[in-house]
Amino acid sequence: MATTSSSVQKDERLAEVGTLSRLLRRPELGAVGGAVLVWVFFAIAAPGGFLSLRGTASYLETAAQIGIPAVAVALLMIGGEFDLSIGSLIGFAGMIPAILATEVGIPLYIGAIIALLFSLGLGFVNGWLVVRTKLPSFIITLAGLFTISGLTIAFTRMITGRTQVGSLGKAAGYGFMNALFNSDIPIGEANFPISIIWWLLFAALATWILLRTQIGNWIFGLGGDENASRNVGVPVERLKIGLFMLTAFSAWLVATIQITVVKSADTLRGFGQEFVFIIAVVIGGTLLTGGYGSAVGAVLGALVFGMVRSGIVFAGVDADWFKVFMGVMLITAVLVNNFIRKQAEEATK
Repeated sequence: MATTSSSVQKDERLAEVGTLSRLLRRPELGAVGGAVLVWVFFAIAAPGGFLSLRGTASYLETAAQIGIPAVAVALLMIGGEFDLSIGSLIGFAGMIPAILATEVGIPLYIGAIIALLFSLGLGFVNGWLVVRTKLPSFIITLAGLFTISGLTIAFTRMITGRTQVGSLGKAAGYGFMNALFNSDIPIGEANFPISIIWWLLFAALATWILLRTQIGNWIFGLGGDENASRNVGVPVERLKIGLFMLTAFSAWLVATIQITVVKSADTLRGFGQEFVFIIAVVIGGTLLTGGYGSAVGAVLGALVFGMVRSGIVFAGVDADWFKVFMGVMLITAVLVNNFIRKQAEEATK
């Protein structure tokens, strides 16, 4: 019997998803609202500095140095793991080229490449220990945090007698590093650091991987159900190790930018920042339990931190209140993101 258009009935199993439902499903929705509120607050509280191009360049530069590691941490957390050693890796990766340049005479860019190899090696060790011991990554990388920081301080003092190494602007190869990591993009009366471009490029690449590649599907699957992912052929062990190496790479990139801009290295640089990166990721909507989140959310979370750090200076507020903000934003972000997810679930029923 011929089928006519009038006899075709809609399959009740196929539900139309409206624009609102699609928006509610986005993990970064809460971070968008938070970023807008923070911007409006400081635009009112300190319009002279915050709204200027120089003010914008200031908070974007701060956000970039938080955002690069936060993007990598977001991918790792979506995959269901944590890396608490990333802050210590920043000090470690910055000190290697600094010592090699000032004590041995190796060009700074060669030292940076050596530091990258060591950083990736430590990321590999973190991942390998997690997959081999089956211990929580929180424990493994917490041990790594203290081990890496301790080794960085001990070897730096043994070689230089100090915990800081300066005068990198006079080191061989600094000109090349300066062009690559410390250039400015003039816009109006302000100069926007090239670190902002590095941040946005890194975030764009991470977003493409998550949303457009098989590896992105693997990462979401790994965080959602590791056993199910393994059963369908996902290379779970290699994927985890790769994600830990990615966080190590992000730490190296930030360290390299910092030593080029500041022209010095410090053994404690980055120590304690791992919690800032994690909070930025959580503000961006990534679940602590894995399987849900986005790189865009991490970008927005870092942007919120950048605006607050610069905004409190422009507003003349005591910088000690920044830690209060960190705690309040963490609780608020979790509550808001839980509410949005519940609304999304209701909208699809």
